[in-house]
Order: sequence, then C-alpha cells, then structure tokens
Amino acid sequence: MTDQQQPQIQIRGLCKVYQIPGGEVVALNNINLNIHKGDIYGIIGMSGAGKSTLIRCLNRLDTPNDGQILIDGQNILAMTKQELRQTRRRMAMIFQQFNLLMQKTVAKNVRYPLEIAGVPKKEANERVTELLKIVGLEDKANAYPAQLSGGQKQRVAIARALAGDPEMLLCDEATSALDPMTTQSILALLKEINETLGITVVIITHEMAVIRQVCNKVAILDGGKLAEQGTVDDVFMHTKSIAGKRLFGILPQEEAPPQKESLRIVFDGESASQPIISRLVKDCGIDVNILSADIKQLNEKVYGQMLIERPEDPQALIRVKDYLKEAGLSVEEVHAQ
Repeated sequence: MTDQQQPQIQIRGLCKVYQIPGGEVVALNNINLNIHKGDIYGIIGMSGAGKSTLIRCLNRLDTPNDGQILIDGQNILAMTKQELRQTRRRMAMIFQQFNLLMQKTVAKNVRYPLEIAGVPKKEANERVTELLKIVGLEDKANAYPAQLSGGQKQRVAIARALAGDPEMLLCDEATSALDPMTTQSILALLKEINETLGITVVIITHEMAVIRQVCNKVAILDGGKLAEQGTVDDVFMHTKSIAGKRLFGILPQEEAPPQKESLRIVFDGESASQPIISRLVKDCGIDVNILSADIKQLNEKVYGQMLIERPEDPQALIRVKDYLKEAGLSVEEVHAQ
C-alpha cells in the first residue's frame, strides 16, 4: 500500500457543530484524514473527543456542517439518495451493544440483511453457513442471542455485517463491552477478515490496547481536533501531542513532569531487546541514572521507552544524544517540574 494511491476514504476539512441551549458545541473542528484500502485505521481519543461523531458523519447517520467525505474520490455529502444508498452498501457497521434481533436465531440474524436484499433462500442459507464459519460459530446457528456470551454476540454481529460483501467495516467501540481476553479474540478476527477478505477496517476506540494490537494507522482526536495521525509506529516513536503521550502511556493521565532534567528514549521493535544503555556506558564512559522504563507491544512488535537523568556536563549530553541517535533511537529532552 502506497500513500501515492488515491485513498479509499478522504476526510477534508470536516466540521460538525451541535446547537445547545445558550450556545454550541464544536464536535469536529477541521478534520483531515486519508484512509487507504486495506488499512486497519484506528481513531482514538478520550470521551468527548469527537470519535463517534466522526464515524456517524462517515456513514451519513449525521451530517457535518462543513467539509468533504470522499469515497474513492466521490463526495458522499453531494450524493443523491440513491447514490448514497449504493455507497452505504459498501460500508458495514458493528456497534458496542451488538444490536441483534433477540427473537431470531443466530442464523436468522445473519440472514436478515440477505432477506432484505432479496437473495434467494438457498443462496442466502449457503452464505450464512459460510459467514458463521468465518466467525467460528458454525455450531451456534440455531441458538438465540440470549444463549450467547458477549464475544459470541459480537461475532454474530460481524457475520451479519459481512453478509452484504462490504468493502469497508466501521467499528464503533466494538470491543468496549467485552473483557480483555474476548477483546483480543475479536480484534484477531477483525485482523483476519482484513487480511483474507481485503476489507478496510476503521476502528473507533478509547482504548490504546486496541490500537496496539491490530491497527497499522492511527489518528488521535482531542477536543474535536486532530492531534496527531500517521502509522502506529511513527506516532508512538515520535509522539508530539499531549493527548498522544497520555494515550500511549508516555505521560500519565494527569501530566506529571519528572523531578529531574531527563532524556526520554523510545526504542523501536528491534532495539528494544538490545543492551543499548550498557553499551552507552561502556563506549562513552558516562554513568547513566535510569529513572523509569517501560515495554509495550504495538501490532505484534515490541517497543520500549526509558527515562534517564540528563548529564549535567554539556559535552557529555551531546555525546549521549549523538550515541543514541546513531543507534536509531528517538531521544527527547524532558524538563523537570
């Protein structure tokens, strides 16, 4: 996938303002994003950041006040009702609360959109069997939603969403109601669907663990504005915004600068396992005081970050920074409180 290719989804200058008694709320403020075919694109932010508003605008459940949303170059905000219906068929959604029909069996839940589309019964039944196999629920075809666990219900919802052969799957906090182990299995399923069916996946979440496990791209929303965007690797290695640093665990939820002048070192997936600091001490002849260290996994790669006390001697500081940068590490000065 190259950035030179036309994005499957382009969001340009998107703004959404809600009128409330006595004023207004700016939910989205000049959002610009490019999502390419085959991406697993995570959109993350804390509560009130504008994530759900963005995805509701993306599928036109809500209408923005300004900007453009282009699907393969076509602005959905300028489409006729018929054109919009056709475009919506290319998108499927899964939600936090599953939205299953409780009086219908699993098979009938999955078959429901096929019935609405007028697919012949034999063909629809074959498709349902195929979809239940994809989500690992072949043995639950005749069960009812009330008999299923939360993870199984979400798998049914995913199978139903895939019934119409969508090109894009929009997930609005799809794992927020699930326990951590079940969340991991659902995310693994979404990744498998992305890889085997070539479906673009857009994940709205407030959980960094979701981004770390499956996403290749990420956008961070903060107060309706786009704080950062890029590959997960780049945004983690070179986090610039306060929102990004909090979400990636580089800063706590309440920012607390270190007590000493420091250097923050961020290790990539390969160097996280290398004895960089011991080599630094040996090669440069400089003692290093480690203040904190952390290891995280991002999309099957291990990353680490470390806070070390900044050398007081200016020449020693230059040698340390140069040594670490030559080793391919990201180095940032952090000022004391």
